[in-house]
Amino acid sequence: MKLTKRLECIASLIEENTNVIDVGCDHALLDIYLTLNNKNKCIASDINENSLQSAIKNIKKYNLSDKIEVVISDGLSGIDILNNNTIVISGMGTSTILNIIKNSDVNKINNLIIQSNNDLSKLRKEIIKYGFYIDDELVVKDKNIYYVIIKFKKGFKKINKKDYYYGPILKTKNYSDFIEYLIDKNNKIINSLPKKKIIYKIKFLKINKYLKKINKKNY
Repeated sequence: MKLTKRLECIASLIEENTNVIDVGCDHALLDIYLTLNNKNKCIASDINENSLQSAIKNIKKYNLSDKIEVVISDGLSGIDILNNNTIVISGMGTSTILNIIKNSDVNKINNLIIQSNNDLSKLRKEIIKYGFYIDDELVVKDKNIYYVIIKFKKGFKKINKKDYYYGPILKTKNYSDFIEYLIDKNNKIINSLPKKKIIYKIKFLKINKYLKKINKKNY
């Protein structure tokens, strides 16, 4: 089966033979792919009953009804988190994602793979507070939209405060187009700010200086 570039990127970070809980599974395409190709045991979860009906239809199409469990749930509520697990949360905002983590048995989680639509600096900072470190980070451009996918693992690694914004792993990879996109985005914010917001302008100017430094280093 064919996945979108975003879902392919998420799948590439998931280890074989792990127990996967796909929160906000939508049509369960990721779960089907992982079951067929990665030997994962998947739980497809969503709060939206219509999405789950579509998921069930797709799962039946691939004759996987006995292998993929479908659960209607608000986040991880009511789901038993098994050992050797990977939790996937994608396509949501950071506040929603953090609320899901906050209301789960976070001590049972081994791996988190997250694709948030906003505020990645806050996401990194808060997830690390729960006793995780950033194991990998990928950027993918899908249908002209950039997505950042972050893999967190249970444990600790020291992180530079600046890396909350861009990421300790991303800065080691050559994503020059993405960095240029971020710089341009920040410049638009700087130009739109009124003169009295000088502190915010300085903040974004510093971020852009850091991004340019990373880009120059990786060329």
